[in-house]
Amino acid sequence: MESVGGFVPAAAETGLSLDVLVVLAIIALALVLFATERFPVDLTAILVMVLLMVFGEWTQISPREGISGFANPATITVLAMLMLSAGVSRTGVVQKIGNLMTSFAGESQFKQLGATIGVAGPASGFVNNTPVVAILVPVVSDLAHQGRTSPSKLLMPLSFASMLGGMLTLIGTSTNILASDVSDRLLGRPFSMFEFTGLGLVILVVGSAYLMTIGYRLLPERIEPREDFIEEYELQDFLTEVTVREDSQIVGLTVREALASVPFDVDIIGIARDGEQFIEPLGQKEIRAGDVFRVRADRESLQAVMDLEGLSLLDEEVTEAELEAVETAQTLVEIIIPSGSPLVGKTLESATFRQRYDANVLAVRSHGDLVRERMDRIPIRVGDTLLIQATEDSIDRLARTRDFIVAHEPTSPDYRTDKIPHAIAIILGVVLLPALDVLPILVSALGGVVVMTLTGVLRPNELYESVDWNVIFLLAGVIPLGIALEQTGGSAIIGEMVAGTADMLPVIGVLWVFYLATSLITNVISNNASVVLMIPVAIEAAQGVGANPFAFVLAVTFAASTAFTTPMGYQTNLMVYGPGGYRFTDFFRVGAPLQLLLSVVTTVGIALLWGL
Repeated sequence: MESVGGFVPAAAETGLSLDVLVVLAIIALALVLFATERFPVDLTAILVMVLLMVFGEWTQISPREGISGFANPATITVLAMLMLSAGVSRTGVVQKIGNLMTSFAGESQFKQLGATIGVAGPASGFVNNTPVVAILVPVVSDLAHQGRTSPSKLLMPLSFASMLGGMLTLIGTSTNILASDVSDRLLGRPFSMFEFTGLGLVILVVGSAYLMTIGYRLLPERIEPREDFIEEYELQDFLTEVTVREDSQIVGLTVREALASVPFDVDIIGIARDGEQFIEPLGQKEIRAGDVFRVRADRESLQAVMDLEGLSLLDEEVTEAELEAVETAQTLVEIIIPSGSPLVGKTLESATFRQRYDANVLAVRSHGDLVRERMDRIPIRVGDTLLIQATEDSIDRLARTRDFIVAHEPTSPDYRTDKIPHAIAIILGVVLLPALDVLPILVSALGGVVVMTLTGVLRPNELYESVDWNVIFLLAGVIPLGIALEQTGGSAIIGEMVAGTADMLPVIGVLWVFYLATSLITNVISNNASVVLMIPVAIEAAQGVGANPFAFVLAVTFAASTAFTTPMGYQTNLMVYGPGGYRFTDFFRVGAPLQLLLSVVTTVGIALLWGL
């Protein structure tokens, strides 16, 4: 069988050669590491790239081909689109749309859900969906609480809608751009800017209808509409106030010295003294008789400390209003741990979180579980939500880093609202120039970055900060894996095996099988990795059954963006995991029917629009 590239792979003639077995072994290792998250995904991708070059005699990957992913047009285009998305985000235009959404929805749950989907879906077709979801998480959470709706009812639809919207245009997701490059390399047919917009609109409408009817009913109310964070995180029994007696043995010690001698899980989160309020940093604050401590501790530990240290109970409970007293300028806020945060895998203690960020962690919501004790010793995972107490200055500093997503609008937002017209005009130019065949998307995207910088939408020092380098290194690492699978004949062998299903299924059935297989894979590994691995196989299978290979490419591309059944399938799922209080099974219960529904709609749509 002749391959797409015009040569006959040896493996296709002789069966499973050593070359193919080596490549398949590397793929198997990559799948295990991606699925288990033993290492960060970008590190796994680089490991794969290195292994392909080390075993180049069998993988047929030279050092030049091994690093070709860094210079690949798809990688550079995605890098430019991330910068453009950051520029749009810094103008505050998405935030303004979110505020309009809040005004429109009010307390109507139907309007709240419709507004959430109606904003996230279309916006994600033109701006990378990750910053869209990051901006809208606090807006949607506030919208839910103000309207007495559980945030769990809105946040998962926010993530799903952003994925659906990503299929409206070529630039909607990095997956589309990568798939277009692979299709161009193997078939000589890249995607145009609006190649699949028609089908994307159908999928967005169908998916939205599902989310607003069946999906909404399947969504659990993991978090009740709250009066305050103390209630939501069930901290009533963990926050209290005590006063230091004259005979206390900790008088004269610093807070750090006093806590070091306590063998219990106790935190001092504030000190009141002579009408003044002190919060972080407290470590070097000297303790005096009469000081009033605001303490986080369970009742048993608190009683033991009071007996040991000479403290007296002052109040039964501390309320959120007291913690956010005006004179202390303190705020309670949630922060979400995104992929790539340096906190991932560390404990709060090993990361010196309190000292580094001048903030107290009061509770952690980790994959559906509330943690309020021994938090300093629990490894932080992607998607965890931390409830912190800090000053507005500290929170604004947290918001300006890429290490956290702060579910709180800054008191003095640094949005460049006067640059909104510039940003919109630049994005329109980036979209329309390739659509009219004036410039390739790579050139228009890079040109857009230059114009954004020259017009002040983005500052030069912000260009590198705006890039999610995990995505770039992931792309660079997995691209040569697809090349190896193709050049050794591995894709031809697997494609022939899948093509064998044509004896039992019609061509549209084989196309449906590929959609389902890709959607399952993308739920446990990176969507970009699934595209790289599945498109060569899909093309070979299509040729094996005498079908239109471009239709199979489209099926894989659409399926790679339907990571609805697991929280780790897509980064936006992880971003709503903690704030929504979801459990792992919630995604499967709501996402599996949607994925099955879209598998049918997409397969039929491709057959009608592009032919088989």
